[in-house]
Amino acid sequence: MLILLQFAKRELMEPNVLMRLKRLAGKQTTTLTHYGRKTGKSHEVTIWFVLDDEKLYIGTANVNRQWVRNVQKTPKIRLSIGGETFDGNARFLTDRAEHERAMAAIRRKYWMFRPIIELGRFLVAIGLMRDNTGSFEVTLAG
Repeated sequence: MLILLQFAKRELMEPNVLMRLKRLAGKQTTTLTHYGRKTGKSHEVTIWFVLDDEKLYIGTANVNRQWVRNVQKTPKIRLSIGGETFDGNARFLTDRAEHERAMAAIRRKYWMFRPIIELGRFLVAIGLMRDNTGSFEVTLAG
C-alpha cells in the first residue's frame, strides 16, 4: 500500500520538520491518520513513505481505497513515523509528471518489491490491467 506526500517548493518548510524527517527516512512505514468523509471519525492505515531530498511522498496502488477517498475529501492528516508525529494537509496529485516523480522515488526505496511493481506497470502497458495508482502532496507542520 503506497501513498505520496511531497513538500511543496512554494511553501517554506520548517527546518526542524525536515531534520526530524531525515532522521526517520530509513523507516519502512508510517501510520496515516485520516478522517471519514461522511462521519469525520478518525481512521488509521499503515503505509509506505519516502523522503526524497525535501519531498515526502506517499502513494497508493489503488485510488479506490477508502482512506484515499477520505483524504481527497478531507485533506487534514497526521503521520506517525518512529515515535514522531506530524500534522499536515494533503493534495492529490493530478499532474502526471509529479505523480511519476513520486512513484519513481517509492520504487527506489522499496526496490525489493520492484518486480511486483514492474509487473503491474507491464500489465497496465499491455492493457490487461487499469492504472489505479495515485499520489498526494502533503505540506507538514512542526
